[in-house]
Amino acid sequence: MKITIVQTGAVPSHLQAEHEDYPQMFRKMFGSTGVEGFTFDDIDACAADALPDPTTLDAILITGSPAGVYEDHNWLDPLRAFIRSAYAGNIPMLGICFGHQIIADALGGEVRKSEKGWGLGRHTYSVANDLPFARELPAVINVACSHQDQVITPPTEARVFLSSPFAPNAGLTYANGVTLTLQPHPEFEDSYAQALVEMRRGRATDDVIETALQSMRINSDSMALRHTIMRFFSAASSLR
Repeated sequence: MKITIVQTGAVPSHLQAEHEDYPQMFRKMFGSTGVEGFTFDDIDACAADALPDPTTLDAILITGSPAGVYEDHNWLDPLRAFIRSAYAGNIPMLGICFGHQIIADALGGEVRKSEKGWGLGRHTYSVANDLPFARELPAVINVACSHQDQVITPPTEARVFLSSPFAPNAGLTYANGVTLTLQPHPEFEDSYAQALVEMRRGRATDDVIETALQSMRINSDSMALRHTIMRFFSAASSLR
């Protein structure tokens, strides 16, 4: 399976010397599982005429971004159309953070900046692990996140897969059986997640920053979630 990584944002410029860009993070994420049979292609969603006909693709992964789905960017409507076409065509699709939000937005959900403020550091999520690809996950997982925006109301075709008191709709699966979206970042290494926390000083309150940094001491379940993503793509491929 070739996964087309749709890049919607970049690593902040002052962190680029120490951290790889988002497509490379995802390549390493897949490689870390030891599961073979995946290749990758990259597309910059922000470039003019960048998006192909999604029905010609094997699978799609939409990355995180500093953009909000409610902002005025000329690349957002083409991306929404791309998502709707992929969904209607039953193309396996994964969205992470902004990818989670823009897929929900494109398919009829509500996304906005949450009054709860910044979600930073390692958050704890309850798992609906009765789904076939998620049965090996524990009932609760800890994964890094970095966001203010949230899916407030999921689309009617979505079912909640991950939830927390801070982000009740943190993971969604969809009725077509081949779409999965996640608010947290299983692709992040801890060093990058911590760098993002430090970057929010002055924007998030001191207590939020310190709580986030302390939370990074909790053992990560990102690897378990990575394996779940691999099982999702394998199962989605068999449904096509």
